[in-house]
Amino acid sequence: MKRALSICIAAAALITSFGAQAHGAVTPQAVDTTGLTPLGDKWRDENPYKGNKLALKIGSSAYNQNCARCHGLEAVSGGIAPDLRLLDRDCASVKNAAKKAACYKDVDAYFLSSIRAGKVRNGAVYMPPFEGIFNQEAMWAIKTYLENRRETN
Repeated sequence: MKRALSICIAAAALITSFGAQAHGAVTPQAVDTTGLTPLGDKWRDENPYKGNKLALKIGSSAYNQNCARCHGLEAVSGGIAPDLRLLDRDCASVKNAAKKAACYKDVDAYFLSSIRAGKVRNGAVYMPPFEGIFNQEAMWAIKTYLENRRETN
């Protein structure tokens, strides 16, 4: 009985360590934004690519290469990091059109600041900063992809 319990504990530890290894450091992959309208040096405060099919395609690839390890394949969170399909869920129920638009704009600003600066708490890096790695076009393409995942789920 003790031997069986020891084997189970060892197996659980091994499985847990493999799971933790699977979500290790991410090496950002380059994002080719060829074909998207260049946005220039001034950072936009809301997604200029809403509904853009090319941005959706580029964003899907960029997300799945760079974000899925923590936020989940196809943006379906596995619990490691926030489910980004829910990022703007509170905006959907706002009845007033002007307030709804302002809500979505606030979420866009939050998304952009998060992806640019990353997330650090008490000195621990929860998400690396992507500014200087991704251009603005790549960041908004990822947001376009996430908006599409929200609409289809």
